[in-house]
Amino acid sequence: MADAISNSELNSEQDAPFQTGTPNGNAIIVHPQVSHHGWLRRWRGALVTASFAILIAPFTSLGSWLSPTEASIDPTNYALRTKRVLETTPLIDGHNDFPWLLRVELHNRIYDGKYDPKQRLLGHTDIGRMRQGMMGGQFWSVHVKCDAAQKHFEDPSWIVRDTLEQIDVAKRFIAESPETFTYCETPSCARTAFKNGRIASMLGIEGGHQLGGSIAAVRQAYDLGVRYITTTHNCDNAWATSASSVARGDPDNGLTSLGAAYVREMNRLGMMIDLSHVSHQTMRDALSITQTPVIFSHSGAYSVTPHLRNVPDDVLRSVRRNGGIVMAVFVNRFLNMQDPNAVTIHDVVDHIWHIAEIAGWEHVGIGSDFSGTPFTPSGLEDVSKYPDLIELLMARGATDDQIRLLVGDNLLRVWESIQRRAQQIQAQGEKPVEEEFEGRKWHKGYKNSPYMYRETRERAARENWGHPDQFNVGKPGDQDTAVKAENDL
Repeated sequence: MADAISNSELNSEQDAPFQTGTPNGNAIIVHPQVSHHGWLRRWRGALVTASFAILIAPFTSLGSWLSPTEASIDPTNYALRTKRVLETTPLIDGHNDFPWLLRVELHNRIYDGKYDPKQRLLGHTDIGRMRQGMMGGQFWSVHVKCDAAQKHFEDPSWIVRDTLEQIDVAKRFIAESPETFTYCETPSCARTAFKNGRIASMLGIEGGHQLGGSIAAVRQAYDLGVRYITTTHNCDNAWATSASSVARGDPDNGLTSLGAAYVREMNRLGMMIDLSHVSHQTMRDALSITQTPVIFSHSGAYSVTPHLRNVPDDVLRSVRRNGGIVMAVFVNRFLNMQDPNAVTIHDVVDHIWHIAEIAGWEHVGIGSDFSGTPFTPSGLEDVSKYPDLIELLMARGATDDQIRLLVGDNLLRVWESIQRRAQQIQAQGEKPVEEEFEGRKWHKGYKNSPYMYRETRERAARENWGHPDQFNVGKPGDQDTAVKAENDL
């Protein structure tokens, strides 16, 4: 109790002690003077503190009642726990194909009065249901399907054009609702948007075929704001083998040599490498060489459902070592191959749980594929149903901290890690990748073009590269073609 007495009390005249020494002077005995009021002085601080605590107790109880997020709640009240988590941690879905519907149904025209961003739509996605689902962020997929007319991925196609248009309409769609969406290109922007009550909106390209297998096009996509590329879609490209090709009986050749260069450039740029849709060997090859974490924007667990679009356990363990993330998909046939029509929300819980058990809760997320897949699980019919999924995960035993990782913290951490590593790579002076597809055919110039190098001039003359399609004007209105049409390949 001596430590509880202040110096002023020890120095007060009335309670001051006196000291006597022993005959040899080596010990001191302290004798407090007798005082009728000394006990009151010594206990005064404690009495004041206790009285104050009694007085404010009703107000602290009221404060807890007014702020339930700060108070402990019944752990079996999954709805309240879910609300608390989603009010403080952004739920970010890794894959939604809504911009694809704008192209297919509206031909990218969103200003003619037919499209109202505030109206209740058919399908899986609209603003009202996103708010009901307590969403904090969305990666909008910029998707253009593989061109069936292409016999080889080097054949000319309209895909790159449509991809640019898809990026354009996605950005315009986001900008039309500034009170709801904030367009973001960085994880810090996504966090700020959520704090401001907006749904952070980011872009991802769903397939390397959409960039013509060109690494230069990857850089341009990054400059346009795209922040992940799904390495393949349902067709092979110059970079890698797709799961769909293997399912058709083609060999799983994994990543190509140009694909390795693609991985290097994605690492240098700070662009997320998405391994959904790729073959299992492509997954392994990419993980073996990447310098940054990878993502799976919408995939399931292969051990739960052995569909080639899902991720095997050995790859899940590699993702754990890599620091990446697998975002669980809601596509029925990936969740239950035997009976897709019987799929429910509980099947999604099973896949999430398995990914978390093998890769760890730090490496699992949510990537629905809403507005792209035609069929969804019972109980997860649209974007309003995310809270129901979270409640079921809590009922199975997931903690609030694990749920925070799942819904958004993992993805933001991975994205931030990729950004940091890219800054390090660029600081080391690494130049942009210039590799091209080995079988690429290059356009020639003309025979008499002003070439920079002698060997080019000599080759153009030797191979008779021809002339541009020019014409002369003779009599008024007459045009005389001077040379035949060019053949510049």
